[in-house]
Amino acid sequence: MISIIVPVYNESKTIGVFLDHLFSHSSDALITEILIVDGKSSDGTVYAISNYIQSKKHSGCCCRKIKISQSEKGRAIQQNHGASIAEGEILYFLHSDSYPPKYFDQYILAEIKKGVNAGCFRMQFDDTHWWLQFIAWFTRFDSKYCRGGDQSLFITKSLFEDVRGFDEAYKIYEDNEFISRLYKEDAFCVIPKIIKTSARKYREHGIWTLQYHFFLIHLKKTLGASPEALYRYYLKYIAK
Repeated sequence: MISIIVPVYNESKTIGVFLDHLFSHSSDALITEILIVDGKSSDGTVYAISNYIQSKKHSGCCCRKIKISQSEKGRAIQQNHGASIAEGEILYFLHSDSYPPKYFDQYILAEIKKGVNAGCFRMQFDDTHWWLQFIAWFTRFDSKYCRGGDQSLFITKSLFEDVRGFDEAYKIYEDNEFISRLYKEDAFCVIPKIIKTSARKYREHGIWTLQYHFFLIHLKKTLGASPEALYRYYLKYIAK
């Protein structure tokens, strides 16, 4: 059984569409719960989720599986918190602007049955710009350099606990750091199905500008920059 863990912050406008997608693209039998971990949003995200649950109660939707929890802001913190209260044996970390493929739960379970302990999907942006299509194409390759949190991440709870979860020192880059450790465990696969993710940050900042800053963050990490240094750079150039 799968626990879906979704860290959110100020997603009141889109969370309903996201939840509709999860229910329409999975089966009731395989999903234990959908844990929405809110990082103390200021836009009424928790209220929007509660309204969604109320509106779906009599529609046959499995909204009873939605659970809301709160923690300090930060994806590593929020995802670790979700994992700590999850009831499923399989954890599926998913960003609220990434939309997994039809039958995603069945694809995940099929890999687990093969003995795979962690993995993700290939990715596609919701934008047709040739550069975004180009970099998304590389997500088909089984390399830690082609990974990112927008591809989502499934992992057995036992392995997650063995590797001690996300490093909460990272306020950004937490997914990449965590997945790099998983590759050392030789426990990763890329399911050949597409998860579609939002290119909103690229549209906000400009594709080439944002790609330049992402490249420098990767380079800084490779050269040994601390989590704090990476976050300072992010705050200065991206988090506007």
